Amino acid sequence: MIYRTRFAPSPTGLLHLGHAFSALLAFDRAQAAGGTFLLRIEDIDRPRCKPEFEAAILEDLHWLGLEWPSPVLRQSERMTAYDAALNRLISLDLCYPCRCTRRDIRGALSAPQESAMATGPDGPVYPGTCRGRGMESAGPNDAIRLDMGRALDRLGDARPGFTETGPLHPGQHLLDRAALLHEVGDVVLARRDIGTSYHVAVVVDDADQHITEVVRGADLFAATQIHVLLQVLLGRPTPCYHHHGLIRDERGKRLAKRDDARSLAHYRDQGVAPATIRRMVGL
Repeated sequence: MIYRTRFAPSPTGLLHLGHAFSALLAFDRAQAAGGTFLLRIEDIDRPRCKPEFEAAILEDLHWLGLEWPSPVLRQSERMTAYDAALNRLISLDLCYPCRCTRRDIRGALSAPQESAMATGPDGPVYPGTCRGRGMESAGPNDAIRLDMGRALDRLGDARPGFTETGPLHPGQHLLDRAALLHEVGDVVLARRDIGTSYHVAVVVDDADQHITEVVRGADLFAATQIHVLLQVLLGRPTPCYHHHGLIRDERGKRLAKRDDARSLAHYRDQGVAPATIRRMVGL
């Protein structure tokens, strides 16, 4: 099997040292394996994505010395593929429409009986207010959620999982049904404002691009069980995963795109060399 990985930034701000670490690590792993490094632009959140940020991403990555095949995959051009995946899940009777706003969810979770509800990869675990609604009742402003209980029931006795090659949680990881039910819950598969979700888009794209190993930050480790479940339900292959540690500031806080002082553009303007960036992130 030929090694293939990707770096998949969203053009919602400038790349920082954490992005540099992830991109360089993925590129290095592809080079070492004699494989392919791909760039994917994850721009489904159109209101927040800006052409100037995409241009800056390309400039920063070229400056770091990275190369990738053309054309670059842009998620905004692939809504048909995401719709097909969503419709497949709907046809399996695994989805329901949800009209709840964030305020509605916060209100439901503030009730005394919900005080112990967990926070999952997408934030507070949805309390299931709209669960049981049929898709025939879906309106134009509804989100579409996965009925996690039904999805897990569809697996039967199967115990799918994934191989983690990263340094933090190496080895085999089987899906944890209890955790998916109570710590993840009924995740959103299609948002009312963008028509899909990160979970659906990333699963479809990784399969269609024949990704064999996903290199990404440890903050996404908890979401991997969602992605593996969707891969099984959609009949898509499960790649290996390599979750790396996060680059943090001197106070231990993870870097954010709004932290312009650590953007790659800032370092480049200060005359810092790409080799110095590698040393700064521990490569």
